[in-house]
Amino acid sequence: MPAIDAGATAWLLISTALVLLMTPGLALFYGGMVRSTGVLNMIMMSFVSIALVTVAWLVAGYSLIFGDDIGGGLIGGLEHLGMVGIDPTTVHGQVPEILFATFQLTFAIITAALISGAIADRAKFSAWMIFVPVWALVVYAPVAHWVWNPQGWIAQFGALDYAGGLVVEIVSGASGLALALVLGPRLGFRSESMRPHNLPLVLLGVGLLWFGWFGFNAGSALAADGTAAAIFLNTLVAGCTGLLGWLLVEQKRDGHPTTFGAASGVVAGLVAITPSCGTVSMVGALVVGAVAGVVCSFAVGWKFRLGYDDSLDVVGVHLMGGIVGTILIGLLATEVMTGGPEGLFYGGGFAQLGKQVVAVVVVALYAFGVTYALGKLIDRIFGFRVSAEDESSGIDLALHAESAYEHGVLGHGPGGGGQGNSVFPWMHEAERRRHLDAERKQKPSDTE
Repeated sequence: MPAIDAGATAWLLISTALVLLMTPGLALFYGGMVRSTGVLNMIMMSFVSIALVTVAWLVAGYSLIFGDDIGGGLIGGLEHLGMVGIDPTTVHGQVPEILFATFQLTFAIITAALISGAIADRAKFSAWMIFVPVWALVVYAPVAHWVWNPQGWIAQFGALDYAGGLVVEIVSGASGLALALVLGPRLGFRSESMRPHNLPLVLLGVGLLWFGWFGFNAGSALAADGTAAAIFLNTLVAGCTGLLGWLLVEQKRDGHPTTFGAASGVVAGLVAITPSCGTVSMVGALVVGAVAGVVCSFAVGWKFRLGYDDSLDVVGVHLMGGIVGTILIGLLATEVMTGGPEGLFYGGGFAQLGKQVVAVVVVALYAFGVTYALGKLIDRIFGFRVSAEDESSGIDLALHAESAYEHGVLGHGPGGGGQGNSVFPWMHEAERRRHLDAERKQKPSDTE
C-alpha cells in the first residue's frame, strides 16, 4: 500500500479549507454587487450550494468523476456510490483518498455557486435548490471526468487544465449564460442603474477569494513541493496583472480607475491563471493575467449590446477569463512546468493550441446546452423566476422574509424611503402595529 506523505497531506488539508472559504467569500462578493433588496438572497444562494453539492457529491458525484471509466472516456462508474470503498486507509497518490475527495468537492461547490451571479435578483430560491444538485451530477460531473480523470477523453486527447479553467470557469460561465437566457432580463435592465450597493463588501469578498485561490491552484499540486510554490507565485502574479490590466482600460476608456474595476480585474486574472497555473512560467503568468484583465473589462459590456442579462458578469469574467487562460496554454506552456507539452511560443508548434481550442468549444457547448435544457425543464414544471411584484419589492423580503438592513441603513428604516413594513417586514400587519404602538408609548410626547 502506498505510504501517505505527511507534508502533502497537511498542505492539502489547508488547501481544502482555503477553497471552501472561497464560497463564503463569493457570497460576500456577489452580495455587495447586487442591490440592497437582494443581498441576503444572493448570499443564501452560495451558502445553500455548499450543502446541496455536498450531498450530491457524497451520493454519486465523486464516483461519476473519479470512478473507473465505463466507456469512451465520458463518465465514471458507480463503484464509489455513497463513498463505498473509501476510508481513512485508502490512498490517492501521496494523500488519503477521503481528503482528495473532499478537496475536489470544494471545487464542485464553488462552480455551482458561481452560476448564481448570472441570475441575481430574479430567481426563485426553491427552483435554485432543485437545480443545483441535478446540475452538479449532469453537467459538472461529466466534464470533470473528461478533464481530470486520466481515463477521460479530454485527458486522453491531451488538452491541459491544471486547476479548473474548463471544469470550473468555462462550465460556470456557459451555464450562467444559459440560465440567464432561460430567466430573461431583470426588470429595468438597460434602462435603470443597477450599481453595487456595497463596494467595501465586494472588496472583502475579493480578498477572501484571492486568499482561497492559493489553495485552489497550489493545492492542486497535491504535494508540498517546488511545483506548488511556483503555482502559488503564478496565482499571485496573475491576480496583480489582471487588476492592472482592468484599471488601464478604465483609465483610457472612462477617465478614472474604480474600486469595482480593481476587484473585477483581480478575479479576471485569477480565473485565467486557474487552468494555466501549472503549465506556464512566472513571465507567462504576467501575460495571462494582463490579457485577461483587458479582455474581460471589455467583455462585461457585451451583455448590453447582445441583450442577455448576466447580472454579475459571470459570462464576461468567468467564461471569457476561462477561455483566455485555457487557450493561452497553447501559446505559453513550458516543459519545465508541464513535464512535456509546450506551447507555440516555446517551440511546441500548433498542436497544443489546437487541443486547447477543441476542449474549450466542446465543454462550453455541452455546459450551455445541458444547462439550458435543465433550466427550461425546471421552469416549465416549477417556475424558475419570481413574480414581477416580488422582483420589484425586493426578493429578500419576498423569498426569505428578511432584510439585510433593518435600522435605517441604506434607506430601509423608518422614514428612509424603503419599501413598506421595512422594520418588521415578515410580521403580520396587526403584530407590526402593536410593536410600533409599544415604541410610541415608550417615547415622551411632544407636550411633556
